[in-house]
Amino acid sequence: MTDPARTSEDAPAILPPRTRAGRWRQVGPGLLAAATGVGAGDLVATLVAGARYGTALLWAAVLGTALKLALAEGVGRWHLASGTTLLDGWRRLGRWATTFFGAYVMVWGFVYGATAMSAVGLPLNALFGGLPVRYWAAIAGVVGLALVWVQRYHAFERFMTVLVLVKFATVVSTAVLVTPDLAELASGLVPRLPDGSTVYVLGLVGGVGGTITMAAYGYWMFAKGWRGTGWLSVMRLDNAVGYVMTGVFVVAMLVVGSTVLLGADLTASDSGLLTLGAALGERYGQWARVLFLVGFLAVTSTSLLGVWNGVSLMFADWVRTVRMPHGRRAEPVPAAREGAAASATAEVFARGAVERSLPFRAYLLWLTFPPMVLLLFDRPFGLTLVYGVLGSVFMPFLALTLLLLLNSRRVEAAGRSGWVSNAFLVAASALFLALLVTDLADRLGLG
Repeated sequence: MTDPARTSEDAPAILPPRTRAGRWRQVGPGLLAAATGVGAGDLVATLVAGARYGTALLWAAVLGTALKLALAEGVGRWHLASGTTLLDGWRRLGRWATTFFGAYVMVWGFVYGATAMSAVGLPLNALFGGLPVRYWAAIAGVVGLALVWVQRYHAFERFMTVLVLVKFATVVSTAVLVTPDLAELASGLVPRLPDGSTVYVLGLVGGVGGTITMAAYGYWMFAKGWRGTGWLSVMRLDNAVGYVMTGVFVVAMLVVGSTVLLGADLTASDSGLLTLGAALGERYGQWARVLFLVGFLAVTSTSLLGVWNGVSLMFADWVRTVRMPHGRRAEPVPAAREGAAASATAEVFARGAVERSLPFRAYLLWLTFPPMVLLLFDRPFGLTLVYGVLGSVFMPFLALTLLLLLNSRRVEAAGRSGWVSNAFLVAASALFLALLVTDLADRLGLG
């Protein structure tokens, strides 16, 4: 007889584990989402903040981690309680939501593709030399394309987990190496705003670990075989592990920047990370420089691979939703039985068929090859401006739409937001709207 819990060959729906050990063995998608959201730009933002203000802004990094944990929990809760994807939810809010996402994901992918490849090319060039950064970047993009093209979710998760552990171990080891002042570190948990620090506080709270990849979390849960509200406790543990590791990682970078580069005049560019590597080499020896560069490479590689996989899944889902006949809406599937049949949407993403679809692979190609033009020439100002504005809009868009979806009858009662979740989502919405206004004012010369 066929096991009723097995609903697909590649990623069967499974019953939620009942033991603590069983729940810990399921941890994985949260690590991917949190690790993918921390890229070279986040490292630079944290490093610059540490170099300018020491550990005084530690509280901002911790607050930002908590807010993004709440956002990621909301994304996961929507998928489990509705049985559908976030794109389905946005479609129910109106065509404006899916239209915004479609425009955003195309422009963002073009510019981010070049940014991600360059970020991987920098440590490769510093470690191995031989080729200019742009050629290492192009090689990194093609290797990332090949890895995502051929791997299914479970192999992808294992590979990414190894990279996450490498980057965590190397960066935390570097922080321990520089022997921070623990009393000073603890004082950084007290909220305060040094002169001129407002922009850096907003960047730390709103930027580190917060990207479009947060919205990809639900697809990785479906691929893992999680279905229904019985998985909510596992999802929360999974999210907590991922974002606690992100928080420790950010604190470690702040410690390194404040200890090694305090007072240095760093620019907000990826080359600032090479400055840190050189400083570590001068202080402790070349082995410390190599250790940091390996961590730098692991950070940028996880960000590239996670985006190549996760955002391509989102694009394929966007194509699916816009092709749905007018007026048709994907309906949530009530969880009548623990581990029972999931929605048809969840099963499509669980079987691994999406990774072999034309939209998924077309977006993979879009992320990889057209952006290589930007590796050879300066980025056009107009495109960068549009990208920056869309990027600033996405996080408040995510927070506000989660507020609307998770307080509606579109989800089971067990998956709706309580006052704690709503408080965090409202705080996140307000913060990200403030970031949007600040960013627009800065770009228009009004700041």
